Amino acid sequence: MLIVVALVGALWAMDARKNGPTSQNAQRVEAQALQLSSAANFGTAAVQLQAYYAENNTFVGATLPPAFAVQLVRADATSYCLQSGTGTAVQHVVGPGGTPAAGPC
Repeated sequence: MLIVVALVGALWAMDARKNGPTSQNAQRVEAQALQLSSAANFGTAAVQLQAYYAENNTFVGATLPPAFAVQLVRADATSYCLQSGTGTAVQHVVGPGGTPAAGPC
């Protein structure tokens, strides 16, 4: 009985390394989900910023609500830089019209 328990435990541990929350597959899927979420958040923020620009003819002074999950790091007369994420998962977009890229602004 002890041998059976040991074998089941070993098989479970091997499976957990391959399919568990710390597996490479799980980390890859989490990174992809973060990228998709950030892209959606960047798009929503860009719409808000374009509306601000249409009213003020500049991005200077624009703000974003915390609910957007995006930080407006830099805004000048004709461009802005948005940032999302933490640690090694930071992404940014230089706009208007930019695409998400890895790293901070």
